[in-house]
Amino acid sequence: MVSLKSHPPIDPTLPTWLADLQQSGVAALADLSMPSAKQEEWRYVDLRFDIGSFDLATSGVPSALDVPFRSARGALAITDGAMGELVSDLPNGVVFGSARNTTEPCVSGKFGSGVPADRDVFAAIHRAFAGDGAFLHISSGTAVEEPFTVEISATRSGTVSLPHLTVVVEDNVEASAIVYFASHEEVDAVVLSQLEVSIGKNSHFKLTVVQQWGDKTRAIADVFYTLDDNATGTFTEIGLGGVYSRVRFDADLIGNGSHMEIIGAYFGDRDQVLDYRYFLDHVGVGTTSNIFLKGAVEDDAESVFTGLIRIEEGAQKTNAHQTNRNLILSDGASAQSVPNLEILANDVRCGHGSTMGPLDKDQRYYLMSRGLDKAQADRLQVKGFFEEALVKVPHGNIRDELRLAVNKKFVAAQSEGRV
Repeated sequence: MVSLKSHPPIDPTLPTWLADLQQSGVAALADLSMPSAKQEEWRYVDLRFDIGSFDLATSGVPSALDVPFRSARGALAITDGAMGELVSDLPNGVVFGSARNTTEPCVSGKFGSGVPADRDVFAAIHRAFAGDGAFLHISSGTAVEEPFTVEISATRSGTVSLPHLTVVVEDNVEASAIVYFASHEEVDAVVLSQLEVSIGKNSHFKLTVVQQWGDKTRAIADVFYTLDDNATGTFTEIGLGGVYSRVRFDADLIGNGSHMEIIGAYFGDRDQVLDYRYFLDHVGVGTTSNIFLKGAVEDDAESVFTGLIRIEEGAQKTNAHQTNRNLILSDGASAQSVPNLEILANDVRCGHGSTMGPLDKDQRYYLMSRGLDKAQADRLQVKGFFEEALVKVPHGNIRDELRLAVNKKFVAAQSEGRV
């Protein structure tokens, strides 16, 4: 059994449905221990920390972080797991608020439904103690051009925080959101976040996550999508920070004609471990999906990608692909890439591929023959490698800043003689 150093009892002021969820987490926690690399879903990683040695962050303080790329539309801050106040007005048809203050079935029926409490100790802790989650509800027929913005930060060393965001998108909606994860370099904290997205018929919702955790922060994020008929979901993750950062992504393509688009770019340096686990379950007829991730590692950093596309027996006419490409920039760096397919239907088109390797010496030679020095040539190769992913980021207004943030890591390593 794993438990935190200290934690409060279940809050008696919570609505009944939320208190019941928490109780299920407490029950699951009694039978769980820290994950091991011997377990398939945690293969390739050594967590090297004990969640039981951390205190639960019971309240947040205003963040002093300078989070870039801010949007004026619906900015919400979640600090150490606690919600702040919404800082801008919302359009008609949109509700943004706290789960503890709602009994709406459209929210309570989705909150906590995506991640089973008994899946692992981190999911159980989140279910047991995340009592102040945020929700975004977008009514049918609503179209919002500018993205909603959520800033999630950790400020207290020695604590575990539990930010939660549930997005309920009804039918015929066009909307998007950007979530920023950040902490200062010296914050030795654990962040167990959950993002749940339910997309209704004929709707399109785009979610972009920009992860810039500090060098001592450990973060485990669960992302869960469900898609109805002809729904389109887009999930983008830019992973740059954290001593250990994990994203587990699950999507259930239940509706006929639904589509899931996944885009990722990650860059690890020093002793970072960037860990990605993607699971897509195609259930409806004529569903499509595409996973496209590109990453680089330098110094002693490690990256892990495991992907599973499962096509159920009745999911005929499915078209699904996954691609993961990796640059290994230092002798001490490593990458694991394991794409998988599980196909139970007989009328489908599927494919997967992964690559890993160093910078291309022939390209370097060509660029240097055109007047660049070695550092400039390698920098251009790294920039071109990531561009194929960054150009796909759906929020065009942040692409240039993302390019700078990605390229900065390699330039710093060059200037310090690490690559």
